[in-house]
Amino acid sequence: MNKIFATGFRWLWLSVVVFVIDYMTKVWVLTHLELHETQSFIPFLQLTYVRNFGVAFGQLTQQNAWILAGFALAIAVYLAVWLYQTSASKRLESIALCLIIGGALGNLYDRIVYGYVVDFFDFYVGSWHWYVFNVADAAISIGVVLLLVDCLLDRKPIAS
Repeated sequence: MNKIFATGFRWLWLSVVVFVIDYMTKVWVLTHLELHETQSFIPFLQLTYVRNFGVAFGQLTQQNAWILAGFALAIAVYLAVWLYQTSASKRLESIALCLIIGGALGNLYDRIVYGYVVDFFDFYVGSWHWYVFNVADAAISIGVVLLLVDCLLDRKPIAS
C-alpha cells in the first residue's frame, strides 16, 4: 500500500473530485434545462444545454459513440499507468494527469449512458461564442496546460 502512495496515485482522489463535480453539474443541466435552452449566468457566460456526439469541442463527429468511448477508456488507462510510474513528489505532473483522467472518465460515462456528452458552458463576447463545453472538458484542458508547464519547468540545462 505504501508503494501506491509513493506514486502519482496519491493524487488520484482529484480524478474522483473532477468526475463527481462533472456528474453533478450534468445532472443539474439535464433536470433544469431543455435541449438547446439557454439560461443567463453571468456576463460572458450562459448555460446552454447541447449534446455533443463528437470529440474535441464537437469536432470530428462520428456516428458510433462506442468507438469514442473505447478511445477515452484507452487514454484513461494509459494515463493511469503513467500516473502509477510517476513519483508522488512530481505534484504538477500528477495533478495534471489526474485532471485529464477525471475529465476523460466524466465524458466516457456520458457516452456509455447517453450516447453523447452533455455540454453546457457557453462563453461569448457579443455574438461570438466559444464551443460549448463542460467541467470534464475544462479539467482535460487545464490538465494538458499543466503538463506543458511541467515539461517546460522540468527542462534540464544542456551541458556545454
